[in-house]
Amino acid sequence: MAGDSKDSVDSRSTIENTLQGLQNAKQFAFDIGLSLVKIAYSSTVSRPVTTVDCKIKKNGAAGRRLHFIQFRIEKFKECLDFIQKECASVSRRTAACAGAGTNEYERTIADALRVDIVFFCQGLMRRLSRFRKVDDMDCLVRGNNFLLNNLCDEAFTYDHHSETCKYSFEAINNKPSFPYLLVNIGTGTCIYRVESDEKFERVGGSSIGGGSFFGLGSLLTDIFDFDILMQMAEEGDHRNMDVLVSDIYEGRTRKLGLTEDLIAGSFGKIAVLYSDSKPANRIYFGGFFVRNHPIVMRTLSFAVEYWSKGKMQAQFLRHESYTAVIGAFLLGLETHNEKYPQDADMSYKFSWKEHYTGSTELGRFVPTAPLSSGFNVGVLELECCDMKLCSFPLLRNSVVYCPDTVSLNHDREAREFWLSCMADSIEKTVSKAVESQFNCSNVEERADSVKKKYLSYLTILREKPLYTFHFIAYGCCNVRNLLDLREQLLNEYYFDDAYLHQKRVENEMALCELHDVLVEVDRIEDSRERQYTVMRGLLAGNVFDWGAKEVVKRLESSSCQFTFQSATAALQERRWLIDDLDEWLDAFQKKKYRCVLLFVDNSGADVVLGVIPFAREFLKCGTKVIIACNSSPALNDITASELTVLLGRISQIDSVLAEALEAKLLLVSDNGQGSPCLDLRRVNSSLCDLATKSGVDLIVIEGMGRAIHTNFEAEFTCDSLRVAVIKTKWLADRLGGRLFSVVCKFRQARDAVE
Repeated sequence: MAGDSKDSVDSRSTIENTLQGLQNAKQFAFDIGLSLVKIAYSSTVSRPVTTVDCKIKKNGAAGRRLHFIQFRIEKFKECLDFIQKECASVSRRTAACAGAGTNEYERTIADALRVDIVFFCQGLMRRLSRFRKVDDMDCLVRGNNFLLNNLCDEAFTYDHHSETCKYSFEAINNKPSFPYLLVNIGTGTCIYRVESDEKFERVGGSSIGGGSFFGLGSLLTDIFDFDILMQMAEEGDHRNMDVLVSDIYEGRTRKLGLTEDLIAGSFGKIAVLYSDSKPANRIYFGGFFVRNHPIVMRTLSFAVEYWSKGKMQAQFLRHESYTAVIGAFLLGLETHNEKYPQDADMSYKFSWKEHYTGSTELGRFVPTAPLSSGFNVGVLELECCDMKLCSFPLLRNSVVYCPDTVSLNHDREAREFWLSCMADSIEKTVSKAVESQFNCSNVEERADSVKKKYLSYLTILREKPLYTFHFIAYGCCNVRNLLDLREQLLNEYYFDDAYLHQKRVENEMALCELHDVLVEVDRIEDSRERQYTVMRGLLAGNVFDWGAKEVVKRLESSSCQFTFQSATAALQERRWLIDDLDEWLDAFQKKKYRCVLLFVDNSGADVVLGVIPFAREFLKCGTKVIIACNSSPALNDITASELTVLLGRISQIDSVLAEALEAKLLLVSDNGQGSPCLDLRRVNSSLCDLATKSGVDLIVIEGMGRAIHTNFEAEFTCDSLRVAVIKTKWLADRLGGRLFSVVCKFRQARDAVE
């Protein structure tokens, strides 16, 4: 409006850009504090599909997205007005509320949203005119468990003395390590022992906490800004104020086995004492006093490690500030489903993942800390995976399993290489995206937006110091995250399958060659020689990777014809870079494998001329074969739905494969992922069940992304074979090889670690 001030216009613009997807939002939750408000709601997101004629089909499947937003309470009424306007046509809305400021805003929320209000406050839940008892920590505990269950690298420890990265992340565990202690340090301190979503108890606490710090700090300094006081504490020397062990025992500290500058009492020590009296596997710290404050994390980390004698570590959550509103949303969703069973939302039973491009830090460029002036907001968005993901059951030790061979948080050389590599490759990726939708009028504009945004995110990662929270927005930054971010950006701009056109072309070419390849294989009478031949074919097929710069040069070169035959002929001569081929051939001849599970890579020559002949040799021996592919597109990787269609056509070419499909000895399953890498902490539960029921006793992981960038050191309770061709010079140099070196890594089964 003409008379609006610039601040008013900026505020309205921020609200509109932040509160997205409200048009179909039905469930809301609020965590109302004294200075901050957190809002949660769910929305449906359209997923357009690229068609055969290179257009976009707009009425694709709808996905679910969760939005969590925090901002200053002064803007709450303005946000509610916007929500009311955007949700005017939505019926059957429900809301759940938590926090100390709930009572004050009860009427405001009811009038603005016209919802059935559900309050979780001070031990009571009020729904319409009825009351029932609910523990006031329900929201915090459920939110905590939800984050630990769903987000990779959510929990971390803090090491102030580390020279590379101060944050170390704990692998996601689909079953949180119950029981654990949850220490919430807000105005005061509460300590809870958590055994499940429903079972937890308060085991201790104190009136001392952030309120005491702020009160004392204000009296001592005449400063009334919490963040400035924290900064002063960071720069000061606590030994001038704290009561140390040396103050109590003077010269006797060494005899007691204590250091002189050890603080005589601390929350960390208290937490350890409680974990001794109430046994717990983990100690998680949260609350506004801890959140994003290195000095507090440092003090707690030292105390817990010291007083537990190194047996325990203080752990923190990346998204701890959203735990209460997440829990309130989940509890409110249960109420909504009970009240409106015909409109129930069961997505909470599925797994969720971070939507990087919709969250602050590396998503929307909105400042998040301090939330003390202007209209700053923090945003976390999660996407529903539409399936339940769980840890792969054949991992030898799922607790210590880490998919990534290299952490970009700790390896500066690797970080610089991969950030540059991703920046260099985005041009080719968006050009393929345009090629797949060349009949769409605005395709160039959308592709350019993807490119600019992705490069801007990479710039943030390159420029932000490793010790800041900006850099750990991903958790443990790695190749997987960078690839996931790129795919999310492509999807945001309606490129659901950037390499669709390229995959179709290469699949058709490979199908034309398949019969001749199988005939050549069948002419070999010696089984060992035949297995060696299909292994070479598997490796040759893996060269056809549009995610590798050197391969792309050859594929697009007009001076040479790069074919499956030429790739096979050009394979590295033995000995290979990692050469366990003889051990593998011995195992293949001596063992009668019951079921083999293949995690496969690319479309075209890779899957049709490499994987299929390799799998066929097992089928001829009576071995069941499960081929696991991506659930959703990434680069030119084959998806489960695409391979299912391909196998229908392949069965018309070869009777062995046709009979195996008919007898259900050859199966296709989606792995629950959409990445060139493979994270075995997050595998489709249906594939996990299938692997267990089928008695899988051999795992084959193919491709550089799945077998080298990830899972290179993974251990399994069955035999495993990792095969790949190194198509990146930097990686080849690191491994002591050269470009197009061959990796054939065979390992026999190891006993499981309980």
